[in-house]
Amino acid sequence: MIKKVVVSAAGQGTRMQELSKDKSKHLIEVNQRPFLAYVLDNIIEAGYTEIMLVVGFREDLIREFLAKYDAKDATINLVNQFEVLGPKEKEYGTACPLKCVKDFVGNEPFISLVGDNFYSVNDLKAMNIDDEFCYIGALEHENPEKFGVLLTDGEFLEKIIEKPKEFVGNLINTSLYKFTPEVFEKLPLIEKSPRGEYEITDVISLLAKDKKVKVKIIKDNWMDFGNPNDIEKFSGLIKNENN
Repeated sequence: MIKKVVVSAAGQGTRMQELSKDKSKHLIEVNQRPFLAYVLDNIIEAGYTEIMLVVGFREDLIREFLAKYDAKDATINLVNQFEVLGPKEKEYGTACPLKCVKDFVGNEPFISLVGDNFYSVNDLKAMNIDDEFCYIGALEHENPEKFGVLLTDGEFLEKIIEKPKEFVGNLINTSLYKFTPEVFEKLPLIEKSPRGEYEITDVISLLAKDKKVKVKIIKDNWMDFGNPNDIEKFSGLIKNENN
């Protein structure tokens, strides 16, 4: 059984405009609760008991939120990405949270996800696969060109094409992963992407070349919480879940 989850929550979320000016988008409230509370609720309900939040922008506010949050039987710890790696001008990108959690993970498999995406309890449970493979959560989407599209070879991931200009498939990356500790061997091998960041997808691509990554289809609702109009959309989603 996998117990550990790494939640990436270091960014500010500038696409949220004024709403994330003085707090990270993870703390924007929906129905009187921060978005991050719903993310953590589902992680804990899915049975994971050790959570590491990789934070950065306004860590103080996330600490304040955690002081009031009921984590039940789970433990939630924080590591500040910018304290470990330096300011975002020096080193930034979706692979950076992994560089901060090696001590927390140790030699165990773990789940990695982004704190501005919402996943169902069932889909989080379904990623709890304690074998020698890594897994990437995938979803069929009607606008795959906005995401990383997954090319598969049977159940294995072949490669990821980021925001393809032409149609190559409609299976997209939802930023929900199960990793083995082998991911830490590949991390030092990646270089900055064309946009000047260290990308988690480059790490996954290296693992995929070794036939180490399987694709797991997400079956329930998934939502990327990135723009102001997502607040109303997410409010509707959680009302439906509670009915």
